[in-house]
Amino acid sequence: MFSTVLIANRGEIALRVARTCRELGIRTVAVYSDADRDSAVTRLADECVRIGPAAPRRSYLNPAAIVTAALQVGADAVHPGYGFLSEDPDFAEICAAEGLTFVGPSAPVLSRLGDKAQAREIARQAGLPVLPGSPEPLETVEQAKAVAASIGYPVIIKAVAGGGGRGMTVVRDPRELPRAYVEARAGAQVAFGDPRLYAERYLDHARHIEVQILGDGEGGVVHLGERDCSVQRRRQKLVEETPAPGLPRELADRICAAAVHSASELRYPGAGTYEFLVDRDGDFYLMEVNCRIQVEHPVTELVTGIDLVREQLRVAAGDGLSVRQSDIVPRGVAIETRVNAEDPARGFMPTPGVLDDFAPPGGPFVRVDTHARPGMRVTADYDPLLAKVAVWAPDRRQAIERADRALSEFHVSGKGVRTTREFLRGVLENPTFRAGKHTTALVDEMNFGGDR
Repeated sequence: MFSTVLIANRGEIALRVARTCRELGIRTVAVYSDADRDSAVTRLADECVRIGPAAPRRSYLNPAAIVTAALQVGADAVHPGYGFLSEDPDFAEICAAEGLTFVGPSAPVLSRLGDKAQAREIARQAGLPVLPGSPEPLETVEQAKAVAASIGYPVIIKAVAGGGGRGMTVVRDPRELPRAYVEARAGAQVAFGDPRLYAERYLDHARHIEVQILGDGEGGVVHLGERDCSVQRRRQKLVEETPAPGLPRELADRICAAAVHSASELRYPGAGTYEFLVDRDGDFYLMEVNCRIQVEHPVTELVTGIDLVREQLRVAAGDGLSVRQSDIVPRGVAIETRVNAEDPARGFMPTPGVLDDFAPPGGPFVRVDTHARPGMRVTADYDPLLAKVAVWAPDRRQAIERADRALSEFHVSGKGVRTTREFLRGVLENPTFRAGKHTTALVDEMNFGGDR
């Protein structure tokens, strides 16, 4: 196992990684920007290193600064968390060149799966169903028009280097395509440093189902069940749960088997997630593969009892997985809600400010992953996630009631700060959600204002 791990991230995921490292007796080093000088992870870590100003491009997205910090403190591994550089093949390659173990897939695997267009082709060759779309990145708007005409509208234009729900534009009318193409290309360049796009058919009223896998890097792969992530705004997740409600077990098993088969073929190492769309007819299609720990990993940990970060570290250190498929027996239901500093009444606009009051919930079977505290400044530089409230219960009805109870106890306030707390309670009350019949269209279909 490693002696020192540098955590190349911030917020709740940095704190989450640091805690598992501490349990394993691993020394931790936290990097921080000027905005995070007094963050929760800097208080917990054994050592801290400043890597730049608040702007991500000059700190958490700066490979040179992070690798230099790792070498200065004598780290032997770097854990990237999620987001930022977690799926950047260049960063993984630089780490390897400097003798640092990157806790995640190798640069070649990240290159193949991080390129969403290439990942589609890999999946197709492996026999996984994919939505009709462009086999290669689009070169011109005329090519985009031809692809859209052949597969039919609506289409979704995606950034080849995108992820986390970003870099996507839905086009329903051919007249909208030229403008959408130009805007999406410019946005992809700004967000990911890569302007390439591809297109595929867009499914209205689909289920978003993902499968958590763990691989040993030698072809051995296990799955830890499926998660439903259909409650989204702007294709970014707000509520996640496992198992997926209303999904026939036979269909869920086929989706999990498809993910395991693909990951085995790739000899996938560590934690990863295969994300699928399921249409009204029960057909499923691979969307993408996320080569990292997911924001919503707590729900899987709650029903399986398996520490996913621990497994990541074991595989990266060459110790292999600690579990076999027969060891994994999910129990009960877990639901996670994301409390963001956003105003649902204004299109989920971020609401930066200083937190005057921050009192997360507690009680039986409630887990809160957060880095926030009273007096903390929520800046516009980073993702507005304040906390993930995850609950476990023997069945879904109790899990929903427990999640609502936990959110009702969550007190957050600050000048100018609004949160998604009451909106999330509205989702939990929604009859379609309670019936387990919701799709990715749920948030658009809900009528809501600033209050519940």
